[in-house]
Order: sequence, then structure tokens, then C-alpha cells
Amino acid sequence: MECLYCFLGFLLLAARLPLDAAKRFHDVLSNERTSDYMREHNQLAGWSSDENEWNEKLYPVWKKEDPRWKNCWKGGHVRAILTSDSPALVGSTITFVVDLVFPRCQKEDVSGNIVYEKNCRNDIGPSPDLYVYNWTEEGGWGNSPNQHHHHVYPDGKPFPHHTGWKRCNFVYVFHTLGQYLQKLGRGSARVSINTANVTLGPQLMEVIVYRRHQHAYVPVAKVKDVYEVTDHVPVFVTMYQKNDRNLSDETFLRDLPIMFNVLIHDPSHFLNESAIYYKWNFGDNTGLFVSNNPTLNHTYVLNGTFSLNLTVQAAVPGPCPSPSPTPPKPTSPLSSAGDNPLELRETPDETCHINRYGYFRATITIVDGILAVNIIQMTDVLVPAPQPDNSLMDLVVTCQGIMPTEVCTVVSDPSCQITYNTVCDPVDVNTGDSCLLTVRRAFRGSGTYCLNLTLGDDRSLALTSALVSVPARDPASPSSMANGALVSVGCLAIFVTVITLLVYKKHKEYKYLIGNGTGIVIKGKGLNVFLNHAKALFCPGNQEQDPLLKHQPGTV
Repeated sequence: MECLYCFLGFLLLAARLPLDAAKRFHDVLSNERTSDYMREHNQLAGWSSDENEWNEKLYPVWKKEDPRWKNCWKGGHVRAILTSDSPALVGSTITFVVDLVFPRCQKEDVSGNIVYEKNCRNDIGPSPDLYVYNWTEEGGWGNSPNQHHHHVYPDGKPFPHHTGWKRCNFVYVFHTLGQYLQKLGRGSARVSINTANVTLGPQLMEVIVYRRHQHAYVPVAKVKDVYEVTDHVPVFVTMYQKNDRNLSDETFLRDLPIMFNVLIHDPSHFLNESAIYYKWNFGDNTGLFVSNNPTLNHTYVLNGTFSLNLTVQAAVPGPCPSPSPTPPKPTSPLSSAGDNPLELRETPDETCHINRYGYFRATITIVDGILAVNIIQMTDVLVPAPQPDNSLMDLVVTCQGIMPTEVCTVVSDPSCQITYNTVCDPVDVNTGDSCLLTVRRAFRGSGTYCLNLTLGDDRSLALTSALVSVPARDPASPSSMANGALVSVGCLAIFVTVITLLVYKKHKEYKYLIGNGTGIVIKGKGLNVFLNHAKALFCPGNQEQDPLLKHQPGTV
């Protein structure tokens, strides 16, 4: 009998050996085993248990240090980048995306093949080949019966023959929570899961990617990433204030409103049908503010440090739980049937709500700053001669708040698009308590300009803009008249000198003719004849209308 027990035990051990020798998904995809509790209570729709067997013959398994990883891809290494829209509110959908990054100068074409990019040089120079992997020519996705045996995933399930499946040359295997999902894809793959049954807290997603290799598959990349499922509404708050120089230091200005904008991270739009309320406590003894608007303005009127607290409440609609049965009341034989208590029943269309909360806290510092700036006067500055063509303007500027430490101007075209110049000057803070400054700036001649003027210090920056009209210089102004007279006298001297030299020669020839003729020279008209010849020399085309023709000399 004892030998019989030994023989039966040997048979049971032999029967178990093939199961123990077979690769399991959890052995290939993860070094950590998930507890039986996790496997039982975190079932994902469409996913399979990682206790299933893995077809290692069709999908080989390599350890991290295996040298075959170095030659699994032509021309370099393929990287897989895994991202998700984590964190996810429990009950919502979280999406994972895997993108393959091919070696330099390689890309995926419209047919799913991997080709070399044109005019791209990698470490070994331009490739004479067009294809890195021409899976279309290799075949393998044919319809012959003897080729169907490798159209399967690692667990033996056949590929889904959807439209364009023959252009999908990569197999992605996702693994999380003790379960896996297989997907046929191209250079990118996307998977979404509902988190209703996912344990709260950080979780791990792992992905292994295989490429087609004739009638088998070769691993090309592995990647993992942590995602988080939470029962708190993911909340972030942006804070903006006009004139605040640095919006990231949580230091703001007194007596200016701060705009608070609440951003809820809900990429799957899980909260679209939820009623959301925002409860604000600004920490300055102004009370509690409740609103259904994610944007709110608040002004601090005192300097100091304040604790901001925000609570977001979202009423998420969902099915109502089944009511607990109510025990029947004792009845007497005399009571009629109509007196029996009614049982509570769930109405099919009835919906209940589950309140989810999100929290945001911040410490805010309030200081004094420059609250506003205004240009109250613009005056044209009279420039003594000689000066360049630039025109000077004096700008009288006032501000509210503390004194600035610098003033900057940007002069642009009238559309405020093309910048001509930018000038910054320090401000003497000892000019007094009142903020009254005169800023002198040069402009490129007359015309209309766009002027941006800012007053700033370490914490604040106040801006104002204006269109500046620079007038043209008056030609009758003393400086213009002096310049004009100077130019006129100079030109006249040169003109007379040139005319004298030219006309003298002509007059000499003319006098020689007169001296040898019998004509009479009329006294007093020699100057007219001189000027007439001079004008004829420089203006020969208009002599018929010149009245000096009446005074030309003649002979008697």
C-alpha cells in the first residue's frame, strides 16, 4: 500500500511539472507577484489574469542583461515612452499611451513599414536603402492557412481582423494589478481602464513591445510607469494679479484684486454631470465664500501672511444602493390588509449622489507695490540748433502706491507691432512721497508712435500705453530761420561767383564785337544786358516770354 501511495504521488508530480515549467504572464511582465486579494477584487473589464501561460516559442523572453537586446533593431535602439493622465478620481477612466521612438533618421510610413528619412544623416551617414523593415514585402500577414498559426497573441488568442490590421506590426502587452491586455498596433498604442474597482493609491503599469519578425516576434522595448487612483478630486488653483511682477512666488500686492481660478483634473469628463461647489476661506477674517463658479476675485487690504483654504465638493451621480428591508409590524387578526406596511423598493430611474471632495491650501504674502501709472502731460521740447533730426518729448507721469525704482519705455510704430527702441532708467527714490516723474524720450522725427511705459520695483510692475503724436518743426521758428538764412547766403555766394566767371568771358567777347562795329551803346542799360546774357546761359528755354528781350541792344 505504501508503494501505491508513492506511485500516485509521482504521477501527480509528473502531471504538475509541465504547468510549473510553462512561462506565465506574471513571470514575463513583472518580478512582483500580486496578492490573491488584489486578483479577486480588481477585475478590469476585458483584461485577463496573468496566471495564463505565455507562448515563449512565438514570443521569446529575454532578461534585462541579455545581449540580444543590442541587436533587436536595425540602426540603434527603440525607446518606448509610457504616459497616463493620472491622477484619476476613483470611478473615472484613466488612459495610457505608449509611443515608440525610433532611432535617428527612421520613421513609420503610411503602410506601417519603417523607412529611412530622406536627406537625414545618422552616425553612419545616409543609408542607401529605403526600408529599415519592409514588412509588406516580407509577407506573413497572408491569408494562406499555413500562415495563420502565428497570427496570435502570447496567450494564443487570435488577432482581431479589424480594418487595417495588416499594417499593425507591433504587439503591445499591458500589465497591471495582476492582469494583462494584449493589443495589436503601430508606432503608438492607447489603452483606457475604468478605476471603479481599482485599489486607491499608486499602482504600476508595465508594457512590453514586440515587432514582427517573419513568422515570429522579437522584443524591442520595455517600459513602466506609476499611476495613481484617488478618492479626492484632483484640484489645482492658478492665481493672477495685475501689476504682480512674479506670479510664481505667491507674493501679491495690497489693494489690488487677485483672480483665483480652480482647475479640476478630469480628463475623462467623469464630473460633467456633477454639481460642484467651491468653498473659500482666504484667511483674512472675511468669512467663508461659497460659489459654484470656479473663478473668484478677492482683494487683501492688509499686509501680512495669510493661509488660503479651498474645499471643492462634487456630487457625483450614481445608482442608489438597495434599501434595507423594513421588518413588518405586528398585526392583529382584526386589521385589514390595507394596514400592512409598504416595503421600500428601488425606483429604476432613481439616482443618488456620492460626494467627493478636493482640497487646496496655500500661504499668501501681501506687500505694498505700484498700483497704477498714468501719463498726465506730454510736452514738445524745443531743441537749440544744431541738433539731429530726433524730436524730444517730456512725459509727466504719476503713479499710485509706492515709489518705483525704474522706468522703462518702448517706442513702436502706431500699430504697436514694430519696436523702434527700448530705454530703461533708474528712478531716484528720494524725490519725495508723491509719485510725480518727468520722463524725456527721443522720437524719430514727427509722426505718431505707440508708447508703452512701465514703472517697476522688485515686486510690482505697472504699465500704461498711449499714442504719441510728435509735431513737425515750424519752419518759422528762430532756429529754422537762422538755418535757412545761413543756407541761403552760402548758396547765393556760390551762385554769384560761378555766374561772374562764366558771364565775364561772354561779356569780353561781346565788347570786342561792339568796339569793331558802328552801333551805339545805350548808357544805363549795360547791367540789364549783363543779366540777360546770364539768364540766357542758365535758362535758355524760356526767352520768348522774358521782358528783358525789349532791352536787347541794337545797332543804329
